[in-house]
Amino acid sequence: MSEFYTSVHLDESKCKGCINCIKRCPTEAIRVRNGKAVITTKYCIDCGECIRQCKNHAKLPTHDSMDEIKNFKYTVALPAPSLYAQVNNLDDIDIVLTALKDMGFDDVFEVSHAAEIVSAISRKYVPAHKEDWPIISTACPSVTRLIRVRFPNLIDHLLPIKPPMEIAAEMARKRAIEKTGLPSEDIGIFFLSPCPAKVTSVKSPLGYRKSDVDCVLSIKDIYPKLIASMKTVVEEDRVEELSETGNIGISWGSSGGEAGGLLTDSYLAADGIENVLKVLEDLEDQKFANTLSFIELNACHGGCVGGVLAVENPFLAKVKLKSLRKYIPIARTHDAPPDIHPDWDEPVHYEPVFTLGDSMIQSLVLMKKVDELTEKFPGLDCGSCGAPSCRALAEDIVRGNASEKDCIHIFKQYIHKLSDEFQNLQ
Repeated sequence: MSEFYTSVHLDESKCKGCINCIKRCPTEAIRVRNGKAVITTKYCIDCGECIRQCKNHAKLPTHDSMDEIKNFKYTVALPAPSLYAQVNNLDDIDIVLTALKDMGFDDVFEVSHAAEIVSAISRKYVPAHKEDWPIISTACPSVTRLIRVRFPNLIDHLLPIKPPMEIAAEMARKRAIEKTGLPSEDIGIFFLSPCPAKVTSVKSPLGYRKSDVDCVLSIKDIYPKLIASMKTVVEEDRVEELSETGNIGISWGSSGGEAGGLLTDSYLAADGIENVLKVLEDLEDQKFANTLSFIELNACHGGCVGGVLAVENPFLAKVKLKSLRKYIPIARTHDAPPDIHPDWDEPVHYEPVFTLGDSMIQSLVLMKKVDELTEKFPGLDCGSCGAPSCRALAEDIVRGNASEKDCIHIFKQYIHKLSDEFQNLQ
């Protein structure tokens, strides 16, 4: 079994032991034990729901600092398409790109430019592989990890193409080497991310051995300095012509953008992790058959514009992105450069993190015990035990991580029984 990297961590000093996070986690990766939340990393898919729901700000994303640019001789910023949706009244992408250089980066390379390349490749791949329909997007790391751990029958439906972030990083590095003559290790590629899942994608890539991204910065962290730099470059009339992106690439920033780039109506686009789960469950039950050619799924509401590292309301961000697209052509890239290899380097395998036993027979025996324990509990799913549901508590008990008395109702019965026995002794 692979060792999963997790980009969400807990600040115990801020955790109050409430149960908001355990109720919202789609993979039941969180428990409250000894008054503090505990994240089971192998269950976590880095969707960021716990960060979004924690009123005490005890769940924190892992990402790099802008100070990391000092560790490289030449740096390139990779802005995600969702970055443009964070800015009010933006009608020229070049203002954002020039501002990034003003902040200290030596160059910029748009992820939306690489997204157009992925769209072009997908337009050829999807029709040529009807036996795998519907093909599922692999752009959202949280969704692909969810499929790996919960939906093994759907792995063969995953689109085996590197995400735009990786293709952008590869192209940016090659351009920087040609431009500067520096060795690869002196060049720093910085992705500006709307979500923590991209950190995990860099640390633990899916379908390829090593990421070309060196550091992942939070949009939320760089936003104040970016806005100040944008104002400066406009006032000083220093805006450079840098953008190489069309409508299709920018559209990847919100839900439906990737699917729309296929130029077909035979697709489904869903966003929000609870909706993603419903679609995957229906897909596993073969409710879609071959009626769809492509499925785009985003863990965050609204798509990447709804990431927890973004600053704008996702619904407003979608409107801003739609408005910005009016000022640019449909596409500026129509095919992949010949020196870019977008296909996966290695196969993706099922990771059975939720199995109860080491064999089918042992798992069936333990599942029977889980069913028996679940019947003993009241079925309220109150969360007082620190688990999100009565069945989750039963599974914890079977795994040796909890006891029946963790259920407050069972514990009350136990106390009453002890009280009655004590009275009978008098």
